[in-house]
Amino acid sequence: MSDNQNLLAEQRRALILDEVRRRGGVRVNELTRKLNVSDMTVRRDLDALARQGVVEKVHGGAVPVVEASSHEPGFEAKSSLELGAKEAIARAAARLVTPGSAIALSGGTTTYALAHRLLDVPDLTVVTNSVRVADVFHAASRRPGTREGAATVVLTGGVRTPSDSLVGPVADRAIGSLHFDLLFLGVHGISVEAGLSTPNLAEAETNRQFVRSARRVIVIADHTKWGTVGLSSFAALEDVDTLVTDAGIPEVLRAEIAEHLSELIVAGETTTSD
Repeated sequence: MSDNQNLLAEQRRALILDEVRRRGGVRVNELTRKLNVSDMTVRRDLDALARQGVVEKVHGGAVPVVEASSHEPGFEAKSSLELGAKEAIARAAARLVTPGSAIALSGGTTTYALAHRLLDVPDLTVVTNSVRVADVFHAASRRPGTREGAATVVLTGGVRTPSDSLVGPVADRAIGSLHFDLLFLGVHGISVEAGLSTPNLAEAETNRQFVRSARRVIVIADHTKWGTVGLSSFAALEDVDTLVTDAGIPEVLRAEIAEHLSELIVAGETTTSD
């Protein structure tokens, strides 16, 4: 972590969280030196991270909160987190969609935000295993004065998860029989070692089918997903064509990600690796 007094609070906290997870704990005085900020600023950052439930404050510092790798938060629990980041990601991701495309949207609160941004893109065919995403398009289609060219939506069958995704053999067969121009994939966690992961075993297999059926795989995930590892991995970073994330992702992580992906899009700016 480089010394920089001008880091945005979200970027600084992402760096702190990465350090806590990587080292298993940090001390306040270490962070003040590395970030070149005051003791009070570090303590406020640790307070904010503790309120998010990602670190636990201890005397003189903080340690990570270790969730069971099989714990799956519900849709409502996740929907209030990182709202600004998700909206920025949704805006950036929507620009990748051209009229007339066949696209797939997996479950998740970030794909839900993206769905709202796609309502004005004409002649889309949208395949999703997310009840929430399907509801966005269906609600729009019932509004008075709906124009021609509204999206055609295919909702897979399957067993409903806590995050309101449909998974299992029925969903897998439906997805496996189709082909998409673009897949927008929300993830529980992403890391170099584990790739893309989820705490739900059935959802992992359904996501594998999504990846196999897509010509271009686009992961949309805010910076807090980096370093999180769920119970089951379903794709390597090398299986991803594009990662769309938010400006909270630290520079050190951007460089690491760029080593494994052909394209990294940060909301508001674009960098492409060689």
